[in-house]
Amino acid sequence: MTYNVLFLCTGNSTRSIMAEVLINHFGRGCFRGYSAGSHPRGAVHPATLDLLHERGLPTHVLRSKSWDQFVRPGARVMDFVFTVCDQASGEVCPVWPGAPVTGHWGVPDPVTAEGTAIERQAFCDALRLLETRIKLLVALPIERFDGPAIQRHVDEIGRAAADAAIAEAGAFTGR
Repeated sequence: MTYNVLFLCTGNSTRSIMAEVLINHFGRGCFRGYSAGSHPRGAVHPATLDLLHERGLPTHVLRSKSWDQFVRPGARVMDFVFTVCDQASGEVCPVWPGAPVTGHWGVPDPVTAEGTAIERQAFCDALRLLETRIKLLVALPIERFDGPAIQRHVDEIGRAAADAAIAEAGAFTGR
């Protein structure tokens, strides 16, 4: 079975795009990733494309798109839907066909970082946090769980990965 996973962000230009690429890479055919935004910017952020390209991940099919295309009649049914930015998690989302498992895996917006080195680090940190969460998700024996158990695991992944990233950032900065 292949699980369809949709990552949402307001602009669909950085974090949700990163997550789409990462789950397609680490999901190895068992997970198929998509991304969208409530107010898509219309283009993928150049720093996102550069970072993904540097990591050897495909970027040629990436585009910024609206979440509307995932609720139209005949749209692909999602098994999981994750918001990856706090703004999108607070918005009224569409009703997703198929009643997917949902979660909020908030990631700080690297676009707001100022200064070349700081911005670069922010993009790397966002990618690393998403990679950690996605690796945890694809490692789950999902077929052994019922709906509530899957939801608990999804929520735990969001919390645990965030806690680990905060601890790592604190160790890195000496806090």
